[in-house]
Amino acid sequence: MQDKILDEMNVSRETLDRLYEFEKILLKWNPKINLVSKNSLEQLWSRHIIDSVQVFNCVATPGPSWVDIGSGGGFPGIVIAILAAEFSPETSVTLIESDQRKSAFLRSAARECGVSVSVLADRIEKVAPQRASILSARALADLTTLLGFAERHLAETGTALFPKGQSWKKEVDIARQQWRFEVEPITSLTEPDAVILKIDGVARV
Repeated sequence: MQDKILDEMNVSRETLDRLYEFEKILLKWNPKINLVSKNSLEQLWSRHIIDSVQVFNCVATPGPSWVDIGSGGGFPGIVIAILAAEFSPETSVTLIESDQRKSAFLRSAARECGVSVSVLADRIEKVAPQRASILSARALADLTTLLGFAERHLAETGTALFPKGQSWKKEVDIARQQWRFEVEPITSLTEPDAVILKIDGVARV
């Protein structure tokens, strides 16, 4: 799966080296601050890296600004920055993470991987509105809560990308009680029952 997806992306050797470098950095930091669960380390590429790559692939052109909220261990944020460096160098990447230790990790990972990111170490609801062209979040909150963050941080014509598990339809139904939005569920390549929700036109009911 890993090789198939990377082959389809036709990434450069430099990008691939950066992804492997990020893997090394995460494995070094993880025992100290628990960036990802120990149980998922053996599937780090399929569960985390490739899962993040497919988020990037959901849009043809990321636009001027990509904002990843609750970035934690750098998924998808650091992976997005690595891919953007090759495929969309004009896109600025911002990561929002309130945990100070994780923010330090994100800054270190970006520096060691040789990619440019801005890390905002504050709560998502306190950070100034970002007017992002793309907003992403992975394993952060329920969809209703995420749409509140999208309302604050997305540009008017921006798109949100939220990976969700097998209960995604229920989350969409619940969210529609408070929000209007257009949604395209994109089937996950790494988990058949999961999707990436591609969302536009977020507005309160």
